[in-house]
Amino acid sequence: MRGIASCYNEHAIRVSDSYCSRPSNQAYLCPKLNPSTRDSITCMYKISRQKQLFITLTWTKKLLGQGFTITIANSDHSPSKFNARELKKPIGNEIFQSHNFQIQVLWDLSNAKYEDGPEPANGFYVVVLVDSELGLRLGDENPSMEELSDTKEANFSMVSRSETFSGTSVYGTKAKFCETGISHDILIKCGAEEGASKGHVLSVCVDKKTMFQVKRLRWNFRGNQTIFVDGLVVDMMWDVHDWLFNPNSASAVFMFKTRSGLDSRLWLEEKTLHALKEQDKIGFCLVICACKNLD
Repeated sequence: MRGIASCYNEHAIRVSDSYCSRPSNQAYLCPKLNPSTRDSITCMYKISRQKQLFITLTWTKKLLGQGFTITIANSDHSPSKFNARELKKPIGNEIFQSHNFQIQVLWDLSNAKYEDGPEPANGFYVVVLVDSELGLRLGDENPSMEELSDTKEANFSMVSRSETFSGTSVYGTKAKFCETGISHDILIKCGAEEGASKGHVLSVCVDKKTMFQVKRLRWNFRGNQTIFVDGLVVDMMWDVHDWLFNPNSASAVFMFKTRSGLDSRLWLEEKTLHALKEQDKIGFCLVICACKNLD
């Protein structure tokens, strides 16, 4: 499948109001199918202490076990990878050079607990030091390292999250659309329309509220819709072309992206305006890649 951005730039189909129904807030999807399996999760973090330095963690789950890949990139987007899985150790401490920075990675997944998918929920830590300064710190456990005793608190923010699913056509996840917001439950269902023999419908819910539905999906296999979350304008885009017309490559892409800059806010108090940080202006992007034929 081509990149979702190129699809919209060339010949995107914007769904008109006549095709999008907006049920009441009480309407909620209750799919009979279980949610799909989450195969991998990729999170990109912006490190505020280092200008234009990004750290990406990709969590995967395979037959040999669970692990992660770390990628360091600067403003020119040239990556440098260090694969913790290749070491085959649940605990590690590695140092390497990347973009003229000394990167030290410390991790302990030996007691990690996983609720849904390859990303640990608790019982773990992952720490990244950049030139001996704390850049990223994840997990609820603390490493017993003397070199961390003098470091300041990590200052980072997540700018994007990408999840890959396989299984049914029901996809559930959680996401925070801004640093000051709360975590929201997101549910996407794409399947046969009730009472129709051939039609398909796409439904999107946030916190058990149906935000919108797209009917006549064979005509509207690509499109975008604006929703509002935490006072932010969020563009939701979808591409289900291969699901419908290319059975040999049954994959789909769904994207939620906040509009960057001050114009992304529906309302702003003066004190909030002055309190905006640089990471708020970058925006947040959630991408869901799904592999499954429509039911």
